[in-house]
Amino acid sequence: MKRKLLLLFVVVLLMVCRASAQIGGLTSFNYANIPGSARVAALGGNYFAMKDGDVHLAQFNPSLLDSTMHQKVGLSFVDYFDGIAMGYATYAHRLKPRITGGATMQFCNYGKQTELDALGYEIGQFTASDYTLNLSAAYQIDSLWSGGLTLKTMYSALANYSSVALAIDGGFTYYKPSKNFSASMVFSNLGYQIKSFTDNNREKIPFQLQVGITKRPAHAPFRLSLVYSNMQRWDLVWENPNQVIITDPITGEVIEKEKWEFGDKFMRHVTVGSEFILSKNMHLRIGYNYRKRQELKLEDKPGTAGFSYGFGVRVSKFHISYGRSIYHLAGPSNHISVTTAISAW
Repeated sequence: MKRKLLLLFVVVLLMVCRASAQIGGLTSFNYANIPGSARVAALGGNYFAMKDGDVHLAQFNPSLLDSTMHQKVGLSFVDYFDGIAMGYATYAHRLKPRITGGATMQFCNYGKQTELDALGYEIGQFTASDYTLNLSAAYQIDSLWSGGLTLKTMYSALANYSSVALAIDGGFTYYKPSKNFSASMVFSNLGYQIKSFTDNNREKIPFQLQVGITKRPAHAPFRLSLVYSNMQRWDLVWENPNQVIITDPITGEVIEKEKWEFGDKFMRHVTVGSEFILSKNMHLRIGYNYRKRQELKLEDKPGTAGFSYGFGVRVSKFHISYGRSIYHLAGPSNHISVTTAISAW
């Protein structure tokens, strides 16, 4: 049964990937790809292949939902850039011995913006915001395999314009506790914009296919994470129109920088992270996102763009996580997540 389900899953995704080659800047609802979870942000922005009862991870991979998350509540807040605030609330509930459901309400508030007329004169202010409602369910196929789906309703409001889209996320997870190993394949935002911002201008939503693995070496106090994202498109290189072009003063020919072409393209798909388990109640986290670093660093002063870090600590009935993701010299984003179980009260 599980082989048939996996085969169907892969075939559908391959069909979708042939028709989907869109990436950032070419789609709407891209806020859905910004990690709200502090744990995910600290581990590089991509982390969804760990089955340890973390209700926040089910937002990115519904197949992680299981009975260990029963009646768990998660809240998360992101202090983004220039007054932008993001966050979500999530809840999981065991419906049947092998079936667990979940619901998540996500928001992104861009604050007040200055409105200008066609000549550039200020005429007032407007607001912009995004909202997503997720309804998820996962099925425990056997002791090792689980699968899940999420139905998403996405709403975006920009001044007097608005848009609505419907999408699904899905995934399969293989988890073997005796080997401290888990692996997942997930797709996200497979859907359709049912109401566009303007007439006759329907936009795509940011479909993505990813695989990830997490492994804790035997007797080691840490686990490693590796994610390969955007499988639906190989070339993610962004050509910077503002890049300084150097020419030979004699021939006038453009001097090309030495490129690590294949490796550069491959690494733009890869996110790595490590979680150091200091105790049952204290974790330290660090991550690296190569693509983020290449796209957002300053050539003469790259700093720590693309790196991230954070921690998780258990205090009484709460588990609190903090993540800091460094984009560039302009500043980082700060993420705070809190988890508790209703049954604990």
